[in-house]
Order: sequence, then structure tokens, then C-alpha cells
Amino acid sequence: MAEKSSIFDMIGPVMIGPSSSHTAGVVRIARAAIRVLGSLPTHATITFYNSFARTYEGHGSDRAIVAGLLDYPTDDKRIREAFDHAQAAGLQYTFQGVGNASTMHPNTIRLQLRDERAGTAVDVVGQSRGGGVIRIVEVDGFPCDFSAALHTLIIDADDVKGSIAFIADIIAHDDCNIATMNVSRKGKNQVARQFIEMDSPLNDISLQYLRHLRWVHQVRYIPSID
Repeated sequence: MAEKSSIFDMIGPVMIGPSSSHTAGVVRIARAAIRVLGSLPTHATITFYNSFARTYEGHGSDRAIVAGLLDYPTDDKRIREAFDHAQAAGLQYTFQGVGNASTMHPNTIRLQLRDERAGTAVDVVGQSRGGGVIRIVEVDGFPCDFSAALHTLIIDADDVKGSIAFIADIIAHDDCNIATMNVSRKGKNQVARQFIEMDSPLNDISLQYLRHLRWVHQVRYIPSID
């Protein structure tokens, strides 16, 4: 009798699994999230919304998201055994499903990540838009909209006059072109978070300068991911 094939038996140049939305896009959301965290997590709470909540097990999105949290690329054959690799790496994770979130995109995932070694945590919401394309739409409650396909800066800074123009000028002097910029704050004169996508990488010396500004609290830099 012929051996039954697995949904993970399809191996292509850009993904492993049944569809780009359920595998490649899911892996990329996780890889973007761990770069926001700044390390591989030790704990993850993974919430699938809407259509993802109904299909994540059957379509392999559960393995894909865990593989992404281990920073495996979208064409990595280890995605099939992601659960085993996560156990070996000491990654603890739980899955949740919310099937009727009417305000959210059909293919939405929330990742609540912790790295107990570094004492850091993030809450990232991403959408898989099809064809492996993703959008990160929220980080720690701050609305945003970036793809992780470009070089991305996330800057937490005091809400002071001229801060946006000042940072944009530093980027321009590095001969970087800003593709998109999103600025979010939770209230007037509170800390603002800037999400900046750039067409080319920023020099280390510019990142160091930004980090040493007295009104800048945190700078995270995410190079383009596959």
C-alpha cells in the first residue's frame, strides 16, 4: 500500500507546506516578532484569529509559527519537525484560537513572547496577506504597519517637538531613503513610538548615535528578512 503523503511533503523554493499564507507568511511573522524581541524567546503564547483559528492545525500553521520562533527560514526542511526542535531548544509555547474577531484580518496572529534570560517581552500582532507577504500591525499596543521586507527602525522617544524631523535627518545623512513612517503615542507628551521602513541599511554609527540621545529610550533595528 502506498504511503500517505503529508501536507509538509511539498518542498518549493520559498516555502514548505500547503500554502504561502499558512506557512511562509506565518514563518515570517514569527521571524519579525523575534527581531522585535531582540532574541529567541523562552516562552510564547500564540493566538490564531478568524480563519487561522479554524485551520492552523490542519494546514500546518502551528508548526510554521514555532519554526519561525526558532528563526528557521521559509524553505527550511526542519519546519516539519519544529515541535521536536522547540522542545530541544527549551521553547515553551501554547496555542489559542479566536474564531470570531470581526475587526481583524482573516489571517491574523498575536505573539506574546518572553525571553526570561534577558528579562524582555513583546506583544506583536501580524497578518499574513497571501503570497508570503506579511504586515506587522501592532507592537506592544502601538499601532503600526510594516512588512519586515525592508530595513526597519523602531524607536521609542519622548514626545518632543522636532524629534521626528531630527531622526529623519539622521537617516537622510546616512544616504537612506525612508519608504514608510508610522508614529504612534498613547497620549500627549507621553513616549512616542516611531516605525520607520528604509530601502537600505543604516550604519552602526548612526544607530549608536540614536541610542545615545537623551530623549531616546530604545532603538531596535530589524534588517530585511526573507
